[in-house]
Amino acid sequence: MAEFKHLVLVKFKEGVVVDDILKGMEKLVSEMDTVKSFVWGQDVESQEMLRQGFTHAFLMTFNSKDDLTAFASHPKHVEFSTTFSAAVDKAVLLDFPATTVKPAAA
Repeated sequence: MAEFKHLVLVKFKEGVVVDDILKGMEKLVSEMDTVKSFVWGQDVESQEMLRQGFTHAFLMTFNSKDDLTAFASHPKHVEFSTTFSAAVDKAVLLDFPATTVKPAAA
């Protein structure tokens, strides 16, 4: 069975202390056993025309769609989502089974 990915692209609202949101997200995923891995980054290279205001990307990996479902409905995630949503101006979310073409080097 393929890993399942949860990708979120975000444009935060003006005045949001992004570091506080990032710390909250890192704390959340570190406490959740269903999250296999979590990486995030802030765009530093793309032209504004191409990124359309989105500044941050978050990618979580799960062993299965069921693990993502369990994560999404967990009370800690539901609670954090309220804080996260209030800080976001725009977001794009994609949930998909991963197709690995070139695995990470060991």
